[in-house]
Amino acid sequence: MQSTARDFKHNAHEALVDPNLQDSLSKLKVGFSERRRQAAERLPEFEALRDRARDIKNHTLANLDFYLEEFERKVIALGGHVHWAPTAEDAQRIIADLCKSVDAKTIAKSKSMVSEEIGLNDHLEALGIAPIETDLGEYIIQLRHEPPSHIIAPAVHLTKDQVADTFYEHHKALGFTKRLTERNDLVAEARYVLRQKFLEADVGLNGANFLVAETGSSMLVTNEGNADLSNTLPRMQIVLASIEKVIPTLEDAAVLLRVLARSATGQESSAYTTLNTGPKRDGDLDGPSQYHVVILDNGRSSVLGTKMQDMLRCIRCGACMNHCPVYGAIGGHAYGWVYPGPIGAVLTPQLIGVEEAGNLPNASTFCGRCESVCPVRIPLPGLMRHWREREFEQHLTPRAVRQGLALWSFLARRPKLYRRLTQLANRMLATFGKVEGRYRSLPLASGWTRFRDLPAPQPGGTFHSQWARQRSRTRA
Repeated sequence: MQSTARDFKHNAHEALVDPNLQDSLSKLKVGFSERRRQAAERLPEFEALRDRARDIKNHTLANLDFYLEEFERKVIALGGHVHWAPTAEDAQRIIADLCKSVDAKTIAKSKSMVSEEIGLNDHLEALGIAPIETDLGEYIIQLRHEPPSHIIAPAVHLTKDQVADTFYEHHKALGFTKRLTERNDLVAEARYVLRQKFLEADVGLNGANFLVAETGSSMLVTNEGNADLSNTLPRMQIVLASIEKVIPTLEDAAVLLRVLARSATGQESSAYTTLNTGPKRDGDLDGPSQYHVVILDNGRSSVLGTKMQDMLRCIRCGACMNHCPVYGAIGGHAYGWVYPGPIGAVLTPQLIGVEEAGNLPNASTFCGRCESVCPVRIPLPGLMRHWREREFEQHLTPRAVRQGLALWSFLARRPKLYRRLTQLANRMLATFGKVEGRYRSLPLASGWTRFRDLPAPQPGGTFHSQWARQRSRTRA
């Protein structure tokens, strides 16, 4: 997927004035986040489970080489194959060669963010191999030639009418000549079309929520069951996962699953939890004859042992973006690459460079909601601050921002001057804004007031002055 992260500011502006997107995002703000809160409250040990989940991931990352090698040994013992892909290009080549080995014409895919990361679909199509996305959301955006806008809900940016128009346009050639308007009818039409794709597919490809070293299993959680069909019907199964997806045991997987579904969609558990453990055995009625696992690095190993290692704890639940006020205002496409929201602001600069993605870690209010809901307690604001520091050190920060920071630094090192100027500014803003109580337009703050009002300061002075008065009363 080609990055447009450098164009974040333009993308964000376009998103803010897109009425369909804003309508879709308004539903997201009260959907996932509220269900997550209710699910957490119903489980008294939820916070303790988050601690255990964090510790499991930390232990695994500290011993990643051991668990990856153990996973490989188990897969080979079961009759499967493990392929190591240091880069995105290596993963593309490995998967293409596997498909060519069985003369594959079509691939039934279930949702995989890593396949988006390496641009797999475009690569396969260029070779004459047709990848078919079978997750409903992924199928919709594939028809529209769009990237996903959310980790777990790739088509969350679309309205029902947009989906209806897309199906009507693309399914007419298949004999569906009526534009449907009901959700159930749209789902039924997609199911009918995709069922035939499963039967025709030569290869099934899916991601993995976890790779279990203890058993050599790949674990996948879904709510549609499409992954099971893509795993069992084609003659070859390919699992594509990144190195941090490995975990030690099935018991560890059980802990992580308890926080994953609750954090992602507010469910007690996902509808389908599937363990794939090697190819079909003698006597099995179904399953693939060949089982391949492609494990991607793509720059991740370079953060092992550094303070940025915490980013690799991510279990791709999407909770951080569901609660992020910035994501909630502009959606996922504005981020310009595969991973949006707070985790994207941390992961994307690592994968494609801070030169390309420096805008993303700056797209945060540092309110801390992302860290407060992360099921594995990733300190996302702190990691974003790291990238801001690297951007500043490399002189990538815009000149106006650097000058503004220099001015603020000058004043901050002179407390008396700082307080006098802020008191003056506070009085002026309070005086001129007292009629309406807010500013709809303000010099030097047009980026804010273009889309929201700025409340006028209330009488009483700055925080410093109020604190000084309170302290003097306490002493008296």
